[in-house]
Amino acid sequence: MSIEQILSSAPVVPVVVIDNLEDAAPLAQALYNGGLKALEVTLRTPVAAQAVKIMKETVPEAYVGTGTVVDKASFEASVAAGADFMVSPGVNDELLALAKVSDIPFLPGAATPSEVMQLASHGFKFLKFFPAEAAGGVPMLKSIGGPLPQVTFCPTGGVSLDSAPKYLALKNVICVGGTWMLDKQLIANKDWQAIEALAKQASEVK
Repeated sequence: MSIEQILSSAPVVPVVVIDNLEDAAPLAQALYNGGLKALEVTLRTPVAAQAVKIMKETVPEAYVGTGTVVDKASFEASVAAGADFMVSPGVNDELLALAKVSDIPFLPGAATPSEVMQLASHGFKFLKFFPAEAAGGVPMLKSIGGPLPQVTFCPTGGVSLDSAPKYLALKNVICVGGTWMLDKQLIANKDWQAIEALAKQASEVK
């Protein structure tokens, strides 16, 4: 399993924040049923690592990964949770060293040509472009694609249902990361059917 396989499984990777552990299983099922095959669970809440295990058990066919992997502690928590992949908002020497000796696919983040070049020199062909909208959005990625065509991106951060197709139209974009299908009120109301409908809409974005 490669990061390319994971990122190409659907046009959108939902970026999931789990506050209540009881939501993990039905939410994973709703997203997967809607056609979103790769789920990124951010390690921003105390129950996130536990949620990854539950989601993997609920939908074993899905790729369940971790996001906000920023240091050794979050990297090791991801490994312990059985993450299928890991995503970082940026990169540092510690993460690079850990990623090199791990079999788990790693998607590091970059926002500038220099960061892209640095990660490309370490062998990374797929990167998270973050924060996508704040860092220049579609025009920025299009510009980076000129001198650095060998790198492909998953733009995340401020991407919406409206802007997703514009990103996906770029040659150097494999998928986008987003949260618009994870409406907090719908999750609070446990309206999994509505979440599934939003996921389906996202999975059909072109």
